[in-house]
Amino acid sequence: MVYSLAASTLTVAAPLGCDAAPAEGAEPTAAAPRRPSDVLVTGADEEMLVLEVTEANRVVVRLPRVEVGQGVTTAVAMMIAEELDARLADVDIPLADARAKGNQFTGGSSSVSSLYGPARELAALARAKLVTAAARRWHLPARYLRTRDTRVIAPDGRSATFGSLTASAARITRPAVSSKPKPPSRHRVIGRPTTRIDARDIVTGKARYAGDLAVAGAKPTVVARPPTLGGRLVSVDSRAARAMPGVHAVVKVAGGVAVVAESFHHAFQARDALRITWAPGPLAALSDAAIRSRLRAAVPRLGNPPGGTAQTEGEFEFAFVGHAPMEVLTAVADVRAGHAEIWFSSQTPMDARDSIASAVGLPASKVKVHVVRGGGSFGRRLNHDAAIEAALISKAAGRPVKLMWSRADDIRHGRMRPASHHRIRASHARGRVVAFTHVMASVSESYEGQNLSAQGNTGITVTPAVAPASGPLPSDSGLYNFGRVSGDSGSVELAMPLGAWRSVDSGTMRTAEEIVVDEVARSLGKDPIAFRRTTLRNKAVKAVLDKVADAGHWGRELPAGRAQGVAVHEEYGSCVACLVEIDATDPKDPRVTKVVMAADVGTAVNPRGLEAQLMGTAIDGISTVLRAGLHIDRGAVRESSYADFHYARQRHAPLRFEAHIMPSRREPGGAGELGVPAAAGAVANAYARATGSRPRRFPLNF
Repeated sequence: MVYSLAASTLTVAAPLGCDAAPAEGAEPTAAAPRRPSDVLVTGADEEMLVLEVTEANRVVVRLPRVEVGQGVTTAVAMMIAEELDARLADVDIPLADARAKGNQFTGGSSSVSSLYGPARELAALARAKLVTAAARRWHLPARYLRTRDTRVIAPDGRSATFGSLTASAARITRPAVSSKPKPPSRHRVIGRPTTRIDARDIVTGKARYAGDLAVAGAKPTVVARPPTLGGRLVSVDSRAARAMPGVHAVVKVAGGVAVVAESFHHAFQARDALRITWAPGPLAALSDAAIRSRLRAAVPRLGNPPGGTAQTEGEFEFAFVGHAPMEVLTAVADVRAGHAEIWFSSQTPMDARDSIASAVGLPASKVKVHVVRGGGSFGRRLNHDAAIEAALISKAAGRPVKLMWSRADDIRHGRMRPASHHRIRASHARGRVVAFTHVMASVSESYEGQNLSAQGNTGITVTPAVAPASGPLPSDSGLYNFGRVSGDSGSVELAMPLGAWRSVDSGTMRTAEEIVVDEVARSLGKDPIAFRRTTLRNKAVKAVLDKVADAGHWGRELPAGRAQGVAVHEEYGSCVACLVEIDATDPKDPRVTKVVMAADVGTAVNPRGLEAQLMGTAIDGISTVLRAGLHIDRGAVRESSYADFHYARQRHAPLRFEAHIMPSRREPGGAGELGVPAAAGAVANAYARATGSRPRRFPLNF
């Protein structure tokens, strides 16, 4: 149902109670027909998406999701502009504060799909009421009126802005025209490549992130952290730091020692002047080799293959990987005796509010969380380490603070994608795969229930929200017709700060499987694409594979040391294929020269935004396969910045990138994480063909 809210301006709301991410591989279904409700609701139900038309002719939708660069605000603005016939420039999409109930989870590639129905229904109802209000004002039949550019227009040329009609439209309970959303055939905004509504603000510096906020009295704050994961503070001599100019406070926190100062320059100088004795963390005796050994031992047995079959097997290792978003973690906190107010970028603001309240000893109703746009996330802002820490520091210092984790803080003490070890066996006979088994082990997140001071983070018991995993077994997807598909998983428990990383389990699971698919094709003497065509179950996956094969000129001759690779993936009710060309003339310094991707995500609300998402996933695949990972050295993360966490830079990016969006009138599926597994698998397969090798450890430079 869509509701009208009791207000002096036109305000309508739609519930968001059924916005969970679709199961992996599920086909989106059309929403059941709804009729707008004649009920006037007092106030805005917190579980709803609310649209208001202001007297200033602005259309405002306060979004219960966070913008972290994925373009969700633009996509929602396009949905609203489409159904209202409003100018995109007249639509504002501010971010909602943490609510007391409902769902504000941003993750699982679910935002656009969960908002598509409610947003369009809201705007369609608002348009119907505005047209009815204009018809009554002009004493004309409503069916003769049309809408365009945030105005209602009469046949004789008269027009009225939505803003001038909003008060009278708010009083209308039964619109005189249809309030159903448009059919896809009438879309003029949805489906058209559109520049982000915040693009100019971002490039001109007008866009405001947590670090840009000027909250009264909030002083720059940094934390001295232990050299090892989970290291413990033994003693600190802060006399020199306290005597330095610009220093306001030095306070102990569970993760180390915080310095509050007049500027970040003063704060970092004082932090470096602290004389601290640390006790080593619980992993001080462990390094990469020992962790890999434990993971290998934790992988379940493959079992016996079917009789009369030949085997293609592979064993794969994936390193820890940091999120390392461009904007480092920053949070502003003002904790007082009876209330607290926090500003930061969060994918889980309701969970964050509850955790902060518990940490500072306040009821959740006394904690206000303001959601701020984030400069990247990739899953990192599902957790709220920095916000909890900022709140504890503010409480201890007795003043507002602006906490910033340095790049080294986040890489060495922040969240990581777990390391994992995989064994895969494809059993084939008479030219086809008759059984496929994938067993694996990863570092477990079960430590999260322990006191987080063991990680050097916050010192309270928190179970952070993470994006739902895609499923630990290949049998959950049924991507290929591989006969009996099975799997199992084990785990190694280590006190490490882990978190959901873009594409969660699929980024390693599917990468390993796509490598084996290539190797099966090779062992059967078949072309990798031809083999996939004969074994893929879904016509949509075959279509995206055919598209990249054609657009990428699969099979063209390349010089020695260069080759093509391909991979596919299906998840979130969407599918994607990726074709890569690589120059591995120097196997130790390979360069991806070309990437061609094709995706079927149902209705692509903003094809330009989807292209940007796919481009980002291509860079993720290039990075995590070729060069980007984290080493553990005697209980410490070795890397500390982009200088040694080798994420792809411009010189590593493909010289040519193409994204092909398959036409569809289905409702949107998920897209934000979709391309990572296909891109990573294609890069690995291209490298294998170019070098004649069988890559098994990722990134390759480890």
